Amino acid sequence: MGETQGELGGHPDRLRWNAKYADYEGRPFAPHPLADAALAMALPAGPVLDLACGPSGSALLAAADGRRVTAVDVSDVALELLDREARRRGVRDLLTLVHADLETWRAETTFAVVLCTGFWDRAVFEGVVGAVMPAGALGWEAFTMDARNERPRLPAEWCLEAGEPASLLPGDFTVVRQEEVPGGKRRMLARRA
Repeated sequence: MGETQGELGGHPDRLRWNAKYADYEGRPFAPHPLADAALAMALPAGPVLDLACGPSGSALLAAADGRRVTAVDVSDVALELLDREARRRGVRDLLTLVHADLETWRAETTFAVVLCTGFWDRAVFEGVVGAVMPAGALGWEAFTMDARNERPRLPAEWCLEAGEPASLLPGDFTVVRQEEVPGGKRRMLARRA
């Protein structure tokens, strides 16, 4: 399938997400709106990084556009689904699938686009911001603290504070937009100078 980082066999996130994706077969691989928006921008030539990708329609969209994609997820089930769909669409050779825990995985190159649309960890965000190329795009969506009103068991550390993630960007980034979206989430698209 792809690269595997460390031993993830009993990792609780792997088990939880594998269970979620166990019956995913047959669902559409729709790209996230942030992927659509980012890939519509004038971007430098370069690859795309999709973090906590799941069975990512965004990775498939970028590959269909001819971009190399690194897709990282703790769920090997999600990566297998993505692998099969990429083969079916004829873009598998453009994907690098990485089975890893984002808390310990690190980007080793820079990317024209970095996407993360269902995960929040401040340290991961701060660590990956530097992987965005000059003139590249960063798209991020995660739950906000308001989501805990509807989901009281949602851990606070998985939720954006007021103004985040835009407030955490270094000075060489410009926020294209940051907005609240249904489901207690915040979506941000930014560009590096």
